[in-house]
Amino acid sequence: MKKITTTLIVAVTLSASVAFAQQKMDTMKPMDMAKKPATEAQMAQMTHKALGVVKKVDPKAGVVTLAHEAVNSMNWPPMTMGFKVKDKALLAKLKEGQKVAFEFVQEGDDYVVTQIK
Repeated sequence: MKKITTTLIVAVTLSASVAFAQQKMDTMKPMDMAKKPATEAQMAQMTHKALGVVKKVDPKAGVVTLAHEAVNSMNWPPMTMGFKVKDKALLAKLKEGQKVAFEFVQEGDDYVVTQIK
């Protein structure tokens, strides 16, 4: 009789625990899965913004070399690098030493400036 009573108590306790847990799960807010890290494909479609200083302008190659601040959207530290430009007319406005705000996109292995202010 003791075994039956003990078994019955355990069964009732487990049932109550499962019901309580299910009730708790039903009231939980859904997790926001939309904030996943960007994939490489998504990064390639993003427009990135940065501040920098013009170090060199090469109109023939269509490249501007910029010493830019950190680019958080790319997880880049500050560095100096060459960027292709979407429109070579942008290069006519630039002088070495000029501080600029610029936007760029990734196109394959290249980083292309789309706007400079």
